Amino acid sequence: MDPDLQPSPLLSQPSAEYFQWDLRLQLIGLGFSFYAAAFLLSHLLSLALSRTYNSLPAKEKVFWNLAATRAVFGIQSTVAGLRALTEDSMLTRDKVRGQEDWSWFNVLTATGFFMFENFALHASSVVFRSFDLPLATHHFFALSGYAGAVVWDSHGHYLPMVTLLLEISTPFTCISWMLLKAGWARTLIWRANQWVMIHMFHCRMVLTYHLWWVTFTHWGDVNTHIALPPRLLFFTGLALLTLILNPIWTQKKTMQLLKPVDWNFGNKPATLNGAADGQSGVSIKPHAS
Repeated sequence: MDPDLQPSPLLSQPSAEYFQWDLRLQLIGLGFSFYAAAFLLSHLLSLALSRTYNSLPAKEKVFWNLAATRAVFGIQSTVAGLRALTEDSMLTRDKVRGQEDWSWFNVLTATGFFMFENFALHASSVVFRSFDLPLATHHFFALSGYAGAVVWDSHGHYLPMVTLLLEISTPFTCISWMLLKAGWARTLIWRANQWVMIHMFHCRMVLTYHLWWVTFTHWGDVNTHIALPPRLLFFTGLALLTLILNPIWTQKKTMQLLKPVDWNFGNKPATLNGAADGQSGVSIKPHAS
């Protein structure tokens, strides 16, 4: 055999353990438990340290903790997505079938996260009698897509890992909303974070175009090696993200820079530094958050 055609030991197939359901369920459970713990830790730390948090209604406290949890997941997702884009691996060598141990770990723990987030979203919707259709749609496709990657385990992980990189905006979204609630919306630090966040949303749009390009340039392999149900889920979710969700969210974040309002909760004007919160009557000072 030509030495140049021999497979590199650095580009080996994933370990057989990742094809055992015991390990898969353990890692899915790990993802669910880790992010549930992050949610609880955010609550406890904010309760102890933040006067802003203590002044919020219960529904907004849940949103605060979910934003912090998503930010943590966004860091994991950014690392995984950038690794998929930049590292020479089985994922880049075979974008339709390539898998590695680290990509399996991220697929499984991401499935656990999306299970937790769907649970938290729908539980809060029932408790507070509200429903965010765009967010619920996004979460449905996220959970279905990653669960599908677990069930149809011969599918490659390049597309799921690059899709995770769409979460790159979540840390900045978290910072933006928390600073807005603390009355920092007129400050340089909030505006700088808002600019970066808007840029990240534009990067999300570029990433969706990249996903379309990869699937179109590998169309034959996609049709041959990816089963119909996950294929339909992927393209439907990607179309909704590209044509509806990303443009809506990007436009809202851009308008928020020009006119700081909390559009998650009825477009309430941003609290000014040191001003009293209209609902709670508690003074909110910026240094307290």
